[in-house]
Amino acid sequence: MKSITEKFKIKEGKKFSLKDYDTDDTAGYEKEEAGELLKDLIAEISTLHTELYAANTYSLLVIFQAMDAAGKDSAIAHTMSELNPQGCQVFSFKQPTSEDYEHDFLWRHYKALPERGRIGIHNRSHYENVLVTKVHPEFVLKESLPGINDVKDIDGKFWKKRYESIRNFEQHLNQNGTVIIKFFLHLSKKEQKKRFIDRIDDPEKNWKFSAGDLVERERWDDYMDAYETAIKETTTDSSPWYVVPADKKWFTRIAISTIMLETLKSLKMEYPTLPTEEQKTLVELKKKLEQE
Repeated sequence: MKSITEKFKIKEGKKFSLKDYDTDDTAGYEKEEAGELLKDLIAEISTLHTELYAANTYSLLVIFQAMDAAGKDSAIAHTMSELNPQGCQVFSFKQPTSEDYEHDFLWRHYKALPERGRIGIHNRSHYENVLVTKVHPEFVLKESLPGINDVKDIDGKFWKKRYESIRNFEQHLNQNGTVIIKFFLHLSKKEQKKRFIDRIDDPEKNWKFSAGDLVERERWDDYMDAYETAIKETTTDSSPWYVVPADKKWFTRIAISTIMLETLKSLKMEYPTLPTEEQKTLVELKKKLEQE
């Protein structure tokens, strides 16, 4: 049986279709074992997170993209629950501000990148610029780009260049020590409907729902096409996409944690070792303390 990482990783240059990935897949895991397994995974991630922080060589950028109600917020809350806040940062990207529109589309995301030794989580990301804007190209006009004066100017050549910009951006980050994991939480339209109704029925969840959610739901097929193309165009060996089933939240969290853990292990980090002279100094200082 393929490992979770192998099963849901999208390979660069390989044929890819979202229809080939089941939204309710659990890779053979059972819900009864999920709680204890997730606890163990999170504990291991926490240990490696400390090594990442101490080594101060790499940073880890974890990107979450999904349709509304796919469980991004809860996945982040559960899988990152044991991480040291000093070495972790979460950014949630909403609509661009007027200041954002005065810069290139990557500017606000570049500002939010994790420092070396830290884990950065982006709840939505620079990919909104090839997802929402692909479904609603009129939003691109707000960027005041040269040569783009009408929606008709936003053609295939435009999107090809934008995917290229994203690949180049991520390659630059890779070359400078930022390891990138990109998660698409793959939710079914049926499950989204169920969760929307739950949000309406439960007063404590009303705040999570808005009429605009249904407007975007009507463009479901367009969004699936946009996601499929974006994933296909930007998954690389160094910055891979993972299409994680999202109909069962308990498994989504296991998959995310497993992939994060295996990625951190692959870095083969070690705690910094002091030079010999500094180690000798520590021995002397220890003796001094013991003699007090």
